[in-house]
Amino acid sequence: MTFTATSIIRELWDAQGYGNLALWNDSTTSVIPPGESPQKDGKPPLLVLKPLPLVGGYPMLDNALGDPVLQEMIESRVRQAGGETMRDQE
Repeated sequence: MTFTATSIIRELWDAQGYGNLALWNDSTTSVIPPGESPQKDGKPPLLVLKPLPLVGGYPMLDNALGDPVLQEMIESRVRQAGGETMRDQE
């Protein structure tokens, strides 16, 4: 289950106004309505992130993608939940 911070940031950006972003053990993500407790194969998501507190304050997606503090925060949350992250190749 490996994620990249930039892919999560992009998905958080797109999820604004639609729901929260669930990260699953099979390295997939899905947008879930607020307040729901989703399960996949009888298991809860690895982590659920709320888009507005994380990316809602940025005027453009590029600003969020370029913020190393946001990237590190997301990577840290994924690792704390038991997932793995890797940096995008630049």
